[in-house]
Amino acid sequence: MPAARAGAPPLPKPTGKVRWIVCGLLFAAVVLSYIDRLVLSVLKPDLAAQYHWTEGGYADLAVAFQLTYGVAYVVFGRLVDRVGAKIGYAVAVTLWTIGHVSHIFFTTTTGMMIARLTLAFGEAGTFPSALAAANEWFPKRERAFAIGIFNAGSNIGAIVTPLLVPIITIAFGWRWAFILTGLLTVLWLIAWLGFYRRPSEHPRVSPTELAFIESDPPQPDQLRVKRSFAQGMVALFRDYRTLFRHRQTWAYMAGRFLIDPVWWTFLFWLPDFFNKQYHVKMLEFGPALVAVYLLADIGSVAGGWISSRLISRGRSINRSRKTAMFVMALCALPIAFATHAPNMWVAAGLIGLACAGHQGFSANVYTIPGDLFPRWRAGSVIGLGGLAGALGGAMMAKYAGYILATVGSFQPIFILAACSYLLALLVVHLIVPRWQPATLAHDEGSQ
Repeated sequence: MPAARAGAPPLPKPTGKVRWIVCGLLFAAVVLSYIDRLVLSVLKPDLAAQYHWTEGGYADLAVAFQLTYGVAYVVFGRLVDRVGAKIGYAVAVTLWTIGHVSHIFFTTTTGMMIARLTLAFGEAGTFPSALAAANEWFPKRERAFAIGIFNAGSNIGAIVTPLLVPIITIAFGWRWAFILTGLLTVLWLIAWLGFYRRPSEHPRVSPTELAFIESDPPQPDQLRVKRSFAQGMVALFRDYRTLFRHRQTWAYMAGRFLIDPVWWTFLFWLPDFFNKQYHVKMLEFGPALVAVYLLADIGSVAGGWISSRLISRGRSINRSRKTAMFVMALCALPIAFATHAPNMWVAAGLIGLACAGHQGFSANVYTIPGDLFPRWRAGSVIGLGGLAGALGGAMMAKYAGYILATVGSFQPIFILAACSYLLALLVVHLIVPRWQPATLAHDEGSQ
């Protein structure tokens, strides 16, 4: 039975945990990414009142962020394929830190948009780099679990931000919220550059851990050929054309297109939802956001654990991934009733359950490039999926802005969110009914 469908046979427990230190670094990077991304969302109710922002202006800011993020996702996917996770992440962190701190120079939504374009471009490198590192450091039997762990960093970032930002803002002013949080990424970058290596090059990896990491069937190396710029552009076009011929590419893009908009809605609008629905201020809705993202954390780890556990028990990867996605999709359904919740805490519980569903679902969707494509092409697929998700997110942002300006209720938005995950699972299953790797020629994607 092919390795992509068969349950993985047991291996002796490896000596050494270096791969989990790497996972910890990836987790920390995602935390910092989401802190920097969410500072403006937490400040939005107060800044909107102080500087007279409109709902349409904020929605346009969100759209600009997502479109830039999507285009940059493709760029970083390709970049990571060429330079690897270490350099790719370093470039991403440097760019997003510059963009994040530059928010301090603006007070209008148009000005903030300028800063967020650089932030968006840099943050687009987060998951292509993290997933490339996970593909290098974790075999398929552990990959979804590892992705679930560092993907949970987004929730920790979402928990820390509404607790930290109000304190900084009240003590020092809103601009210091951007400056102090931006300094944290500089510390992470130093640790990343000092520690990260490929498994075979890392001095702290034991022979048994290296054997475990490399336990999947070997993949052919990418054939690299020196080309002129014009030849390189022709090859680039050919490579993406080749990827679009494979069902697996469309499955990943469709999954991201359908689920990413829901998560973007949570990130951009939840503080506003609690403020408008329950008339609470910045310090008061912080604990509710913490509850939401704690539940999301649980879901992220649980979603990855479910599929990894099923694989370890001999279930096929196809069945394991999709079973986990189905369980997580069910968790999103109750959000349809969130606007009718009697109080903020009940609403937070329903939204938190949906966030848990999203994170557990996405932990398994994110395995598609690593499971179904060779490592030298996974980054490009990740980039295409990120672009699809960002386009969906931009459409959702415009929809949300229109609904809130005309209907004045989050109900239509939450109903759409409740249905998105079951629909995404259905679409992914119809496109790839079997978890079968794409067959790429040995020299496809040559540089």
